[in-house]
Amino acid sequence: MPFAHITGWGMSVPEAVLTNDDLAKIVDTNDAWIRERTGIRERRIARENQFPSTLGAEAALKALEVANVQPTDVDLIICATSSPEHIFPATACLIQDLIGADKAGAFDLSAACSGFIYALNMAAQSIRSGSIKTALVIGTETLSRFVNWKDRNTCILFGDGAGAFVLQASEQPGGVFSAVMRSDGSGGDLLSIPAGGSRHPATEAAIHAGSHYIHMDGREVFRFATRVMASSTKEALDVAGWTVDQIQHIVPHQANIRIIEAAARGLKLPMDKFVVNLERYGNTSTASIPIATVEAATSGRIKPGDKLVMVGFGGGLTWGALTAEWTGPLPSERKVKPQKGSTLRRARSFLRRILRFIDGLLSPREL
Repeated sequence: MPFAHITGWGMSVPEAVLTNDDLAKIVDTNDAWIRERTGIRERRIARENQFPSTLGAEAALKALEVANVQPTDVDLIICATSSPEHIFPATACLIQDLIGADKAGAFDLSAACSGFIYALNMAAQSIRSGSIKTALVIGTETLSRFVNWKDRNTCILFGDGAGAFVLQASEQPGGVFSAVMRSDGSGGDLLSIPAGGSRHPATEAAIHAGSHYIHMDGREVFRFATRVMASSTKEALDVAGWTVDQIQHIVPHQANIRIIEAAARGLKLPMDKFVVNLERYGNTSTASIPIATVEAATSGRIKPGDKLVMVGFGGGLTWGALTAEWTGPLPSERKVKPQKGSTLRRARSFLRRILRFIDGLLSPREL
């Protein structure tokens, strides 16, 4: 069986920064209160022309360049998102079109903030089975559009951004070694967006009630998270046959510094083992783990040969952890610049729309 290596990584975050002091001007809060309870100092907010697809495509192209892989070499795109652009089409399909990955299957995966762990495992298993050779896994969010800016318990938490990994098959040992994925639907109401689906469509009444915003029982989610972060990490390590002492880094979901500190105590590890950047981005849901990993890899903190655990939790309730040995790009004689062909990709997409239109004119009309 081939191994599934993480060979490329990239991230994209909006330029606009919303600080705690900015929030204090629109809701009853202050910088000290937010920092003490969450560890967050600021977060990024998408502009009107930025969407999960555009942020995800930017992160994906950066990841492809690191991996030295052309978009046309990608077999599968999995997009984990808690803020999809539509119920359908999938955001993954929009990204596929934007980057010109015209040979790739594409689908969205919904597991809230655990989604990137789930998606990474699904892509790795597809490679390990031999069914594909190259996968693109993306976590991308514009959660700011689902935030009630009058609710100080939730509006302080969430931010926007995207992160992406390229996974490739290799006979050399390394890459993803194990993963655990768990869920408990009995806690589904603890963290949810009640309206907007088929049970409660986004009617005028639902919007007036604020049911299309994020709703969270912060106390119960905190209790749940502090319990599962350490336990799922240990479980993934057991499956891999690794011990806690062998791990160089743990990359947790960036939701709350107190949750990460509780996980460190549960694992009996110092905080410097944990990759933490939530003070600058807040909770970016599915994007938080890849963004933190990308920053650590880019700065040289994560190096080839390092063993790491990625661990997350989220609405559903869902949680999971994944172990991997970091290897980096596979050897290649060619050098590609996938992000340089944006004009060609737009032209190809436009041409396909024209061809569909012509085909529609020429096809027999239904009775």
